[in-house]
Amino acid sequence: MRINKYIASCGVASRRKAEEIILDGRVTVNGKLVTELAFNIDDEKDIVEIDGEQIGVEKNNIYIVLNKPEGYITTVKDQFDRPSVLDLVKDIDERVYPIGRLDYETSGLLILTNDGDLTYKLTHPKHEVDKTYMAIVKGVPNAQEIKNFEEGLYIEDYKTAPAKIKVVKVNEEKNYSICQIKIHEGRNRQVRKMCRAINHPVLRLKRSAMGKIVLKDLEVGKYRHLTKEEVAYLKSIK
Repeated sequence: MRINKYIASCGVASRRKAEEIILDGRVTVNGKLVTELAFNIDDEKDIVEIDGEQIGVEKNNIYIVLNKPEGYITTVKDQFDRPSVLDLVKDIDERVYPIGRLDYETSGLLILTNDGDLTYKLTHPKHEVDKTYMAIVKGVPNAQEIKNFEEGLYIEDYKTAPAKIKVVKVNEEKNYSICQIKIHEGRNRQVRKMCRAINHPVLRLKRSAMGKIVLKDLEVGKYRHLTKEEVAYLKSIK
């Protein structure tokens, strides 16, 4: 962002007046004098001062829940130029980022925010927030497979934490079942790997809830702002 635009966005002065302040030698960035109007700053990292006093944009924290479609990445971009979930929230003025991830093929609930403290808190391993998924899997897990799934499975170089899996619907003709799965870990493609480990690979996967935050009837590809109660709940998690 250009320095004059940043100063204006902080509410210090109009953009034209900001240019005068810069040319008068009153502005420093990271302790160094800046008098070039075309100078660009990183508003997330750089420290901007006017007459020795730091300025900044008053941050408006945004909390939204998105019903992610399949075929979208949860990173800003990737080498294959696939669409990002950020493309679905372009009308949000603030830059928001996902709390955790959903893989490219998985749909469902994704929380996005610009509250870095909350993001760190909810992605830290010590916070065991249940994530609920609805999975269409090949075949029907039997009692022993369910027991193994719930007690923990050895996947690659780790053993999964205790989890829950419940068969809610069976289609014998097409040889698949719908299972509700709850985990609190968030390792890469973990649900898919766990289902494969009990010989019932995932055919389709959707996250329906994160703790007490649920999708409800939110349309695929759409988002809604979290309520004050929902935000308070997320911040209360310890």
